[in-house]
This record gives sequence, C-alpha cells and structure tokens, in this order.
Amino acid sequence: MSATGPAERVTIVAARHREAVALVEAEGAGAEIGVLCVEEDGKDGRAALDRALADAERRGCKVVGAPRTVGTQDGDALLRELRALRPQRVRLADPDPVHVSYDKERDVPVHDEPPGNADSALAALAAAREHQLESGVPVFVDCHRAGADGQPGTAPQPRYPHPANWLTEGFDGRLSAFLPSAAGVVRWTQREPGGAAWQGPELLPGPRLMPGLRVVRDAHGFPHLFALRRTPLKGGGEDVAVVRATQYRTGHPLTPWHSLGSPNSGHQHRSREVGFPTAAFDGAGGLFVFVRNFGHSVSYRHQGADGVWTPWQHLSGVRVADELVTVTTAGGGVELFARARDSAAVLRWYRSGPDGAWTEDRAVPFSPRPGSLAAGPEPGTVLFRDARTNEPCVWWPGATGPLPLGGGDDGAGPVTGVRGVEADGWSYSLLVRSGPGGAAAVGVHAEGRADAGVWWNALPADSAVMPAVVRDRAGVVTLATLVAGSRLRISHRESPSDGFDFDVWHAV
Repeated sequence: MSATGPAERVTIVAARHREAVALVEAEGAGAEIGVLCVEEDGKDGRAALDRALADAERRGCKVVGAPRTVGTQDGDALLRELRALRPQRVRLADPDPVHVSYDKERDVPVHDEPPGNADSALAALAAAREHQLESGVPVFVDCHRAGADGQPGTAPQPRYPHPANWLTEGFDGRLSAFLPSAAGVVRWTQREPGGAAWQGPELLPGPRLMPGLRVVRDAHGFPHLFALRRTPLKGGGEDVAVVRATQYRTGHPLTPWHSLGSPNSGHQHRSREVGFPTAAFDGAGGLFVFVRNFGHSVSYRHQGADGVWTPWQHLSGVRVADELVTVTTAGGGVELFARARDSAAVLRWYRSGPDGAWTEDRAVPFSPRPGSLAAGPEPGTVLFRDARTNEPCVWWPGATGPLPLGGGDDGAGPVTGVRGVEADGWSYSLLVRSGPGGAAAVGVHAEGRADAGVWWNALPADSAVMPAVVRDRAGVVTLATLVAGSRLRISHRESPSDGFDFDVWHAV
C-alpha cells in the first residue's frame, strides 16, 4: 500500500528479457510489477532481468510472479495476459525508434536495436487499447526510448512526454483534466466553477492516437489538444501525423481531430520518426506548432488569426533531441527552446517581430536534465532541472546564467506553475514539481523575483503522473494528481488571498 491508496499495477512488455531490464530499472518504488516477454531469451538475458527485478524489490516494488514469455506478437495472446494482470500502466519500448544512419540504396533508415523491439511495442500497445475498451478502465502507457539522445548514462526518456499542463480552465470557468491513455484521451470535468464535484474519467471519441498529449489554452480560454496519430498507408507501412482537437464547451465533445500532417508525411519510414509536437499562441492570436523532423532539426507550421495555415517550414541549425518547448514573451512573441541531440546544450529560436525571420541562439547558458524542460509561468521564462544537480532552475533571455530555485534535488521531470497568485496584496508565482515517491512539492516566490528566494512545501500524495496546477478566473488555485485506480485527486489553496496552505487531497 502507498501513502494514499493501493500500489499502481504496472506491466512491462518487452521483446526479450534483456530489453525488459531498462524498463524495470526505470520503475519507481511502490509499484506492483509484472513482466511479459514476447520471445524467449538466453541464459544471460534471463539472469539480467532476474537481477533487475531483485533490485526493484529492494527499493520497494512488489514483483507479481515470474516473467512470462508469450511466444508470439499475436495481439490476442498479449490481450489474454493483460486481462489476467489488469495493469493500470503499461511500459513499452519505443514503437518508432530514432535512426542512426540511412541506407540510400534501399531507402530505409538504419537502427541500432533489433526491429523486434518496435514490433513488440506496437503489438502491446494495440493489446492495451483493446483491454481498456473492454474493461472501461483507463490504461496509461509509457513508451521509453532506447537511449537518451546523446547523453549516455541517463535514464531512458519517454517517446511521448507526459503532459505538464493537463489541468486547465475552460471558457465557462469550469476545470478539465486531460490525460493520454492506451485507447485515447481521457477527461475529468468539474461540474460547476469552483465546485468539489467532478465527473469522469471519460474516454473521448477519437482516432488511433499514440499515448501522448499536449494541452495549450488560447487567449479566449479554449483548450487545444495536440497528439500524434498513426494511420496505415496504401502502399504498406504506417504514417504518423500531428493532429489537433479543441474543446469549445466544457464537458462536451471535442471538435474532430484535424490532421496537420508532418514534415515527412506519407513516407512509410521517415514519417514514423516525427517528434512530439509543441505549440503556442502569439499575442495576435496566431498558432505555432513545432516538431523535430526526421533529420533531427525543427519544422513548424503557423496558423494566422484568419485561420489560414502555412505549409511545413524548416528551421536550420544544430540537430535537436525530441524535446521542444514553446514560450510566449511579454510582448506576445513565440520563442522555441530545444535540447541539443549531440551535446548538453540548449538551442533557442526567436524573431525580432511578427514578420521577422527566425534567429537561432546557440549561447543559451544552461544544460537541462533530459525530460525536464518546460515553459515557466512568467512570460518568456523556461524552467528545467540542472543536468548535474537535478535542482530546479529558471532562465530567461538576457540572464547571464540559470537561477537555482532551491527545494532540493529529489523528484524527476519538469517544473511548472502559475502566476498572479494574490496574497496580502502582493502577486506571487506558484511552482509545482514532483518530489520523492511522486509527492507534489509546491514552491512560491514573489512574481518576477525568484532571485529573492523560493519557499517550498511538500504535499504528500503519490501520483502516477506529474502533478498539475491551475489558477482560475476567481483566483482559486487547484492542484491535481492521479493515484492508483485512475482516481483524480484534488487539493485547493485554503484561502484565495492569504497564505499558501492547501487543504487535504480528496478523490473525485
């Protein structure tokens, strides 16, 4: 049992025993782990997995039975195993691994891992979708890359990033929580503004999405959802495209998912490697959508305030990892940050004005831990964890170096937050991050003055996803986590104008 409920049931599916080792090592304390292998492995592979499982038990996990070998990539066999294990989370390899070179004669990418890894991940993802549709219970999926984009020794990074701003306010003042699952997007909806009653989780109808999600709110209060969709090609293979849907009425159906294509659309090999989209609205109401393309550089599309889209355009520069973050500046401009693929550097692209050309800035003076970049709550700022210390930091253009935010080096993943939190007549920025064991940690500093100090406070709550925070139009600050059993937990700031204490977590 965890501090807030039963342990999360996790099933790891890998092509062979040795490929399951890294996935077991990435599992945090407290989970119940079951392992499925598609193929039988040799003695050394089985021994390596046994050692990894023993280490997991020592750090507080519970291993459910011995690893099982399915013996086939047949979806029905995997589905039968998932029915028996009833996982709440499934961990897989990358279904679309990044190429290391290209065979021009055969017109195919070359990978440094067995093709069975990707095939097994796709088969397991299909089985997880079917299991969720059968059971009606959300199944959350993590697909892990084989490496960490040129940074050996770091933990495998997710192919589809966990959404940071998954709790958002709608046009009518009610809150919505959106999370990606095996069968599509699931949503929880606040029944009335500021109320304690919620409904959900509800599976939103939609196409065959991959298990990732980006949520971006426009100036009118409408949440826009961005994801990747896989579709079969007539000539064989599959195409992966960026798609977008919008929620105009809280609690009502989304718009249909509209395809934005991809920079390498239609190519059965190249389109599969499109990076996960990031997006932002500028001050004029235009929308920018950026992705890492097959060549490991950046491509983008822009939708003007008139609704007209440009074709995919290319930003030249240093090769980037699949970790892109957009920020909107105080002047309404959009800037892009990307972690470099082959070094610990960060790249920045900005424009001198609405019609200016993009400029690449290679002198960004910080190195983030992979998987930790996020837009800050204040215009133009970016948050991250320092690559060496894991301490949360903030940086903004013009700063000579990163500003550490304190709070210790525990936890993982990005730091996010909200600004405009009023207390005693002053305006504060409130930050939230994960802490030990998934607990939420809340930090507060005077708005625009993180250098004056950040006061951190832990709010114990084991969470299966990164905690989220929102400040609604009435000034109410709400925190959200997700616990085992796919139950949303909510905590509110006790006073809308005094202090930063939060009430107890309650399940909805």
